[in-house]
This record gives sequence, structure tokens and C-alpha cells, in this order.
Amino acid sequence: MDARDVLNQVKTGDMSVEEAEQYFQKKAYEEMGYAKLDTYRERRSGFPEVVFCGGKADQHLTSIYQRLYEAHREVFGTRASLHQYEVVKEVLPQVTYDEISHILKIEKPGKKRCGKIAVCTAGTADIPVAEEAAQTAEYFGAGVERIYDVGVSGIHRMLSHLDKIQSANCVVAVAGMEGALASVLGGLVSRPVIAVPTSIGYGASMHGLSALLTMINSCANGIAVVNIDNGYGAGYIATQINRLAVKGE
Repeated sequence: MDARDVLNQVKTGDMSVEEAEQYFQKKAYEEMGYAKLDTYRERRSGFPEVVFCGGKADQHLTSIYQRLYEAHREVFGTRASLHQYEVVKEVLPQVTYDEISHILKIEKPGKKRCGKIAVCTAGTADIPVAEEAAQTAEYFGAGVERIYDVGVSGIHRMLSHLDKIQSANCVVAVAGMEGALASVLGGLVSRPVIAVPTSIGYGASMHGLSALLTMINSCANGIAVVNIDNGYGAGYIATQINRLAVKGE
């Protein structure tokens, strides 16, 4: 229930002024001792709180998922393990798990998606990070076009999909090794490009640092860079851009 629902219920007489006052005086988070759930985040930022699953104790994770599901009727988590999926599924049987992106979620059925974000990878090994970006954007209501394995070692593969990429409101470029894909895309599209360096590569790639430095030093315009392997961050920003584009149509 959001503020508009409360005000409408006061208007129709289904809720007293005193009850509404109690609702608005609630804390802006829920205290759980080991966690403070930001259940009001969507009202402030337009996006609900997302769970980073890695490193959390089983009992903490299951309780967090239960409380967020009670608050929003859906919940989204990143960097989850198969074990964590099995643990959460015991208390929330409807939860789903993607072994590629490591996303653990319950999503409202029939969710509408609008606009378009193009998520591109240089190689197949970059897909786990790209899927984290793509599924984050889809969860937040964006349409996503996946264009995978179109790196610069065979640039004709990317050029054959250029129309689809150029028609997107935002482009996410996911690449390891030397990270050149973002620069190429930045020179071919009129939309913002969010570059995601991945930790894919041989020794001198330094676990993604080489790709990160390439992307930061790109001479192409309109490129922003997120942290190494941060598909979630890219999907979030891409969704913000997509929402602005859809709103301005």
C-alpha cells in the first residue's frame, strides 16, 4: 500500500485520519537487528531495494526475502548460490533461480515492459554479467534486446545487428579481455553506452582491470563505465535512462 492508497481510503471512509497518521509516521525502514530493510526506497527513488545475496547467512537471507516479499509481493537478489536458492525455496516456493546470472527472484506475473535497452557482449564468457544487467532491467520494467558474442575479433557480427542496437534507448556493452567493444559501440550509436568490464581474460587482463582502464580511457563519446563485473549497476542505470526516454516520447 502506498501513500495514494492511504489517501484514497481516507477519502472513501475506509480508513480513519488517525490510522492514516500512524501510517505516515512509520519509520522509513524496518529494523531486523542484523538488517535495516529500506522498504520505502521505491517511493524515494522509483526502484525497490535489491538483495546482494553473497555472504549472507541462510537465516538472515530467508528472513530478508520473506519481509521484502510481504512488503512488495516481489523480491530480487543478485549473486546468489544454488544453496541459497534451495534454502529460500523452502520458505518461498515460488522463488526462481537462474544459474547463469545467479539471480534469485520472485516477480509479479504479467509485468509490463516498455522501451528498449540493447545488452551486448564481446564474447560468450561475458554472458553471466550481461544477464545480470539484462534481467535487472527487465525486473525494473524495461524491454531488453540481447545481442551476444559480437566482439571486435569478428566485428562483422556486431555490424549485422547494428539496426537493432541503434534503435535502443540505451546500450550496455559487456566485455573482458581488452574491453574494446564499448569504444566501437560508442562511435556507432547516438544513445548513451554503459560499459561493463568483466574479469574475463588472460593474466595481463588483471581480472578485468585492463578492460576497465580501456573503457575509462575511451576516445568515443557518450560512454559511462561501471565497476568490474557490475551487471546489476549497468542494468539499473540503463533502466533510468530508458524511463526518461519513454517518458519523453
